[in-house]
Amino acid sequence: RPRRLKSPHAATMRSALEINFTELEEGDYVVHIQHGIGRYLGLKILPVGAGRKENASSGASPQAETESGQECLVIEYAPADPDQPPPKLYVPVTEAHLVSKYVGAGKARPPLNALGGTRWAKTKAQAEKAVRDLAGELLSIQAARESQPGHAFAPDTPWQREFEGAFIYEETPDQMRAILETKSDMEKPKPMDRLICGDVGFGKTEVAIRAAFKAVMDGRQVAVLVPTTVLAQQHFNTFRERMADYPARIELLSRFRTRRQQERVSKDLAAGAVDIVIGTHRLVQDDVRFKDLGLVIIDEEQRFGVMQKEKFKQLRKLVDVLTLSATPIPRTLYLALTGARDMSTIETPPQDRLPVETIVTHYDERIIRDAIQRELNRGGQVFFLHNRVMTIDTVAQKLKALIPHARIVVGHGQMHSDDLEEVMTRFVNGQADVLLSTTIIESGLDIPNANTILIDRADRFGLSDLYQLRGRVGRYKHQAYAYLLLPRHAGLLADARKRISAIKQYSTLGSGFKIAMRDLEIRGAGNLLGPEQSGHILAVGFELYCQLLKQSIAVLKGEHVKPRLEVQVRLDFLAMGPAADHSVVSGQLPVVGATDNGRQTKNKASAYIPFKYISDPRQRIDIYRKLAQSTDNQALQALRDELRDRFGSLPPPMEFVLRVAELKVLCSDRGVTAMETREDKLMLTRNNDYITLAGKFPRLTKKEAKTRLDEIKKLLLAL
Repeated sequence: RPRRLKSPHAATMRSALEINFTELEEGDYVVHIQHGIGRYLGLKILPVGAGRKENASSGASPQAETESGQECLVIEYAPADPDQPPPKLYVPVTEAHLVSKYVGAGKARPPLNALGGTRWAKTKAQAEKAVRDLAGELLSIQAARESQPGHAFAPDTPWQREFEGAFIYEETPDQMRAILETKSDMEKPKPMDRLICGDVGFGKTEVAIRAAFKAVMDGRQVAVLVPTTVLAQQHFNTFRERMADYPARIELLSRFRTRRQQERVSKDLAAGAVDIVIGTHRLVQDDVRFKDLGLVIIDEEQRFGVMQKEKFKQLRKLVDVLTLSATPIPRTLYLALTGARDMSTIETPPQDRLPVETIVTHYDERIIRDAIQRELNRGGQVFFLHNRVMTIDTVAQKLKALIPHARIVVGHGQMHSDDLEEVMTRFVNGQADVLLSTTIIESGLDIPNANTILIDRADRFGLSDLYQLRGRVGRYKHQAYAYLLLPRHAGLLADARKRISAIKQYSTLGSGFKIAMRDLEIRGAGNLLGPEQSGHILAVGFELYCQLLKQSIAVLKGEHVKPRLEVQVRLDFLAMGPAADHSVVSGQLPVVGATDNGRQTKNKASAYIPFKYISDPRQRIDIYRKLAQSTDNQALQALRDELRDRFGSLPPPMEFVLRVAELKVLCSDRGVTAMETREDKLMLTRNNDYITLAGKFPRLTKKEAKTRLDEIKKLLLAL
């Protein structure tokens, strides 16, 4: 089979993973590290000397104005006195890294802080304390695992290779990487704790199947925990099908099984007669004992409650744990937790996978009829989702009247388990055309032949639910359709309208990550860390919370955290903003010219991001933020490459910005807190004292900005 090249949507997937906190829209809540929560009002050019009076209205052309002021983010805070207009804080773009988007938990609108109040400092201190405790707890679980040797599984057997070769699809590169990482973790003596994130239908189950097979080959037992009975049944079928040619005994524990069957399975588990058991939280109950448990696989972890997770944690101390989740934890939090867990992400969609076409429309019986008819004509099956058990039968009558010849089955969670199982089995085996059900089909069902889903009253679902539901279709080569049906009369609530437009907008493959950002990640954040942390996330915002957590984990691990030194830079031969800039052309230092108010003025070389180079304000803020966060030359080099790649070759002012950033890195490595030039004197401050050579400031001899910067670099390196 020739390798086909990556499809374009695999590339967009990559970027979809980076959940971005820097995309500020006007009106968003933002967090300023020193001043707390405020409302972002947009970018504004502040004329220099704008302490005096805004001369923006003096009729200057906008272009002239942009070229002569400092770009600032404007943030509005709560007034100290209710009768006063709210004060505004102007943050220069060069300090954009101090501001991040506020992401709390859920829909709550945070109260704005007052400038200069003490409330923010207190809140921040409380959050820091809570984060320290959390970090300690996470690391203590880690430490227990590190110190108690687990079971090191043997290397792959010939059967393992044969088993993997029998996989009918071609593994995507990410999937292969996840499989290799998982297996190498299993072969180490320390217990594995790996999280596998991947979008709906990207092949996470295969990773689990191979890990399970490896464990069984080594004579250990495997437990697979899933959130719903329907999903358990399906995994049971998949595992049995894949392992049919091998001597592995696979059993199912869920309410689909009779009491007697359940007792038999748990007896055999204790005796060691069962190799793999798949079940719902029934598995975590106390009467289920294992003879020699080696691996626990948890599917869709975010669907389990906190208490069940506590139970898993106890399991986790000793056995290998593999967790699969389609709703990824946001990247930032993952980075914060990397101290505590290993993670693989599967970001590339399988080959030939097409994104689901999403159609938002009013409830209209003709549309419903045509949609179902079209799917049946190409030999497919249809999900019809109606989330009210009370009225589900009337809907079934309606559908029967619309499409008399279709075989319709109804499934919901209040049916007797045997009936539900029968309905599901009939649908899976293709003996029914339309499955009319409640959200019981939400997680993980995999029916390649079903490629149309109609969701009634789509305005009643959360984003993640819609996303998961849409993921039930389009799991194979055919083009799939998702119809979101809205009530005719509805003036939709603003929130519902936003959700519907978001789901329509993110129809590319793997956009679960994007969607997760607003809806899930926020709940996920509280959920991942347990209930007591979500209050602090609310109080300081998600981004800052993650920064604090990352620092605490590093400190507790005894790693040296490199603090970001704020280096004050005042170089009189560089114009740091468009304001101070008179000659926007060369890097030449012209001769000292006429005097202005008795002060000598000279033309300076400019060092800022030119508007012509990056015109979009959001991208400018983003680049300034990345600049500020680059604490070493490697990061700066990466940024330079990114700029060249995205915006073309660097104009001189941009070069100077990077050169100055490089000097800042040198300064902070050497403990220098301020760097200033006056005429040709170089004044460096370290430990609140100037650095002098033989009692004098070092002198600069060069005249051009570029060579001057080189000279300063030499002096710094010599320190």
